[in-house]
Amino acid sequence: MRNLAAALVAIICWPGLAIQFSDTYANQHHVTTTLWVLVRFLTVLTNLLVALVMTSVAIGRRASPELLGGLTLSIVLVGAVYYGLLQGLHHLIGPAQVANLLLHRASPIAMTLWWLFFAPRARLKWNAPWLWVAYPVVYFIYVLARGQIDGRYPYPFIDVGHLGWVQVAMNSGGIALAFVLAGFLLVWIDSWRPLGSPRANG
Repeated sequence: MRNLAAALVAIICWPGLAIQFSDTYANQHHVTTTLWVLVRFLTVLTNLLVALVMTSVAIGRRASPELLGGLTLSIVLVGAVYYGLLQGLHHLIGPAQVANLLLHRASPIAMTLWWLFFAPRARLKWNAPWLWVAYPVVYFIYVLARGQIDGRYPYPFIDVGHLGWVQVAMNSGGIALAFVLAGFLLVWIDSWRPLGSPRANG
């Protein structure tokens, strides 16, 4: 059941990524340019990581409890940022709407449920959130550096051109802090949740 459930999570992510690629390619008309546009977005990068790890788990490979916990927290961040800051900013139709549903809504829910039911339980340590936060911090540095080169930012709350560095730093810091606090909540849930594998066998 654990491997089958992991496959279902991957099945949500891969089509979402494929549809998003196809929709973006229709505007860019070049594979390299399309990929360059897509890897600007946390949504795409995180769903790709979820797809890769869950595919690996589905075929019987191991993933550490720390990796699974951090991955779950990261995809939850994707969903939370979308619902809290981005929902309604763009009117999506057709394939873009389907990709949005799969990557922002379905995959965070599916990955969270998989973690609750199948991830090794009571294995996470209280220092884990400080390790996990490196992912969004590195991402912010990466997209801000890209923005300085081409003047384009993937999300309005980190658009230095419109908001300035101080506001962007406050926005990014607030998200990072919320991520750490959510990480501690995840560790606390892991310490008592009755579901999941009793051993760290990934």
